Amino acid sequence: MTPLKFNGTAILPGKIVCIGRNYMAHIEELGNQIPSAMVVFNKPGSAVSDQLRTDAGGPIDYECELCFVIGAGALVGVGVGLDLTKRDLQTELKQQGLPWERAKAFDGSATFSPFVAIPADLSTLSFTLHIGGELIQQGNPGLMIYPPQAILLELVSFMSLQDNDILMTGTPKGVGRVSPGAEFVARLYDQQQLLIEHSWTGQAL
Repeated sequence: MTPLKFNGTAILPGKIVCIGRNYMAHIEELGNQIPSAMVVFNKPGSAVSDQLRTDAGGPIDYECELCFVIGAGALVGVGVGLDLTKRDLQTELKQQGLPWERAKAFDGSATFSPFVAIPADLSTLSFTLHIGGELIQQGNPGLMIYPPQAILLELVSFMSLQDNDILMTGTPKGVGRVSPGAEFVARLYDQQQLLIEHSWTGQAL
């Protein structure tokens, strides 16, 4: 298992709780239906890697997301991460009415920046993803169907969240394939202040 960093300290998440279809523009770009309830799925702690994969028995898509560390049942840390998906396999599974784990929870299917303490107002957070110097994705809580605190309230109504679990809040439009050698740079802002900048390079592992 790959440790993550929160305020410079190594942490090991037990699970990664992910929210799907949380941005209208992303729902539209994939041709999905608007869900009647929050879409929730999990990745195990073993999904975390510090490397950005380009292949896992098939091509992989990236999804950049605003992410949080859980502590004492609350959101205590914030960062950015990439939810990696075997999109072709996910489409096949969905068409058969089967779960997504094979396409979403494989080893190396999540990679993250370091995490820092959350600001007082989560609505002032925003993030961007540049690939090869080009702005590809950008998001903030104001664009979400379910903002972070609403997600947390829903999750704790049916699931126990442990310290150092990670919450991934969904991806905005602009998802696509990870190519070998592609340079990914994610930035997290609080208003105009840059909190985090983190980069990955697509690797054929």
